[in-house]
Amino acid sequence: MRAALLILFLAFPAAAADRPNFVVVLVDDLRWDEVGSSTYPYLRTPNVDRLVREGVHFRNAFVTTPLCSPSRASFLTGRYAHRHGITDNTNRSAASHRLVTFPLLLQRAGYETAFVGKWHMGNDDSPRPGFDRWVSFKGQGRYLDPEIGEDGRTAVVRGYITDILNARAVEFVRRPRSKPFLLYLAHKAVHPNIEQRDDGSTVAIGGEMFVPAERHRGLYSGARIPRRPNYGRAPARKRALERRIGELPSLGPGTVTPDETILGRQRALAAVDDGLGELLKALSETGQLDRTVVVFAGDNGYFYGEHGLSDERRLPYEESARIPLVVRYPPLARAGSRPGELVLNIDLAPTALELAGVAIPAEVDGRSLVPILAGRAQTWRRSFLIEYYTDTVFPRVFRMGYDAVRTERWKYIRYRELEGMDELYDLQVDPYEMRNLAASAASTVRLKELRAELDRLRQH
Repeated sequence: MRAALLILFLAFPAAAADRPNFVVVLVDDLRWDEVGSSTYPYLRTPNVDRLVREGVHFRNAFVTTPLCSPSRASFLTGRYAHRHGITDNTNRSAASHRLVTFPLLLQRAGYETAFVGKWHMGNDDSPRPGFDRWVSFKGQGRYLDPEIGEDGRTAVVRGYITDILNARAVEFVRRPRSKPFLLYLAHKAVHPNIEQRDDGSTVAIGGEMFVPAERHRGLYSGARIPRRPNYGRAPARKRALERRIGELPSLGPGTVTPDETILGRQRALAAVDDGLGELLKALSETGQLDRTVVVFAGDNGYFYGEHGLSDERRLPYEESARIPLVVRYPPLARAGSRPGELVLNIDLAPTALELAGVAIPAEVDGRSLVPILAGRAQTWRRSFLIEYYTDTVFPRVFRMGYDAVRTERWKYIRYRELEGMDELYDLQVDPYEMRNLAASAASTVRLKELRAELDRLRQH
């Protein structure tokens, strides 16, 4: 009976009297292993943990560009960065006004829509098309007493930015309405406390890089931070990372992420979790929880000293490209499931459109996750593209634009401007990407296959 109802629901979603609501919570720079895993046993995120228990937790979720602005555009459009044009963190305000996003398509289909939080595709905080309610800020914003733009009016709001955004999100959910809604809550947390200039460069605000809510400042005191085997390891046979760049120190034990940085980020996450709990409570008290698709995700990862890397997101290693992704929707998704398919940020847009009964545009690159959520996926992607376009903000990754292909077992990285520095990893035997096989004679056939697959993906 449940299977028959499911088929009926999927076949005629547009005719359903009660189309699902959507609540998307996007966290900045959140690592995949900080959600639903035993890597950091001291973390206190009861509401995220509840989502993992009651929803689908994707074990192999990735972004197609491990950088904030391109990733956020890909979530919203379902397209690769080379197709939607938001390829870096410079001021792309004008281009971001022209994006065809899934919230815009839902709005046209009768949804009430709200964007609350960090847009980060330009420093312009004016409302973007597709949203009936707009709460945002310029560029990166600031943690304390931020300047917030609400529906075209900007003013300083006293308080802690995560709490402010959570309150605006809950207010939107509790509004009386006669049609379905989409809330897209994009946090500043757990990003560093910096402001962004138009050229993409940043400047620190005050002396504290990660600012938790006052009530969370004592969290995790004395916690012992686990380390991955590639922590503090100087790159070996990674010629792109072994280059001497100005006065920068060589990567290794001396360039790892400070413990206080890690704990500061995780303390900032606690307010995100508080807000998620308030959202779930509001959905429950208004009778909307089980007919709302709740999505929780990160926009890219963050290095905690792996390969000696610290703040250099952008690189295609697992710590940067992999993200947490959890979806709760009881009418479709089996609670507690952990599918292993390769899923991407570009899959969110077609998933939401299919569930809402809205046609998926032909130019969308992603695939709807509905078959996986329903537990009936017969075939799925075996590879995907990771791409990055060089910028001048981080000297370590200057002139390191690349294309990479990630399969279920292999990862191949081809730098566009660095000759002879390709990288190849067998993730089955080397999950921490410490042994580059690109120069191995035994890998000749595999390299040829992966280069051909990369070319195929680039032409898509």
